[in-house]
Amino acid sequence: MTDTGARRRGRPPRAESADTRDRILAAAREEFSERGYEKSTVRGIAKAAGVDSALVHHYFGTKEQVFEAAVEVAVAPALEASAAVADAPLDQVGERLTRFLFGVWENPATRMPLLAIVRSAVNNETAAAVFRRLVAAQLLRRIAAQLDVPDAELRAELAAAQLVGTAMLRYVIKVEPLASADVEQIIARVAPVVQGHLTGR
Repeated sequence: MTDTGARRRGRPPRAESADTRDRILAAAREEFSERGYEKSTVRGIAKAAGVDSALVHHYFGTKEQVFEAAVEVAVAPALEASAAVADAPLDQVGERLTRFLFGVWENPATRMPLLAIVRSAVNNETAAAVFRRLVAAQLLRRIAAQLDVPDAELRAELAAAQLVGTAMLRYVIKVEPLASADVEQIIARVAPVVQGHLTGR
């Protein structure tokens, strides 16, 4: 066995750790995107990343934990939405939130990994539970905390439902004419509805 092969089956040197971890996460997103959560395996992820499956377990643990890590990386840009609306006047949070999240979806660099994770979450309850837990804890509750209105968490969830539903039809299912519509036209129509959910009576 070569030194390279031996190293691949063990813990990598500290300098290689971040690169190895990123490679595993990238492979995981590809596997979950192509095969879905149920058909993806730690062994398949490891093979795609060029490492031993023991190394995947070392960094992440179970398949569910690998998926959660992949979700967190994929949705990280969207999770910044709460910061994007933090200093917005209350009557502008709907437009600010809508514009920010559609900006994430419109950017191919952030859209592709997000699509991969969303597709797995739609088709598997375990994957959906991981996705819900992360989004609820790191996005919806943070936005709700910024709203000085009754039923803030419910309002944030309804606003998210509007945004996620529109994004699903446009980017995942690709229903026309929504899929080809100018994004500014979509923002102009969706933002007032989101604002109504967040602050309306």
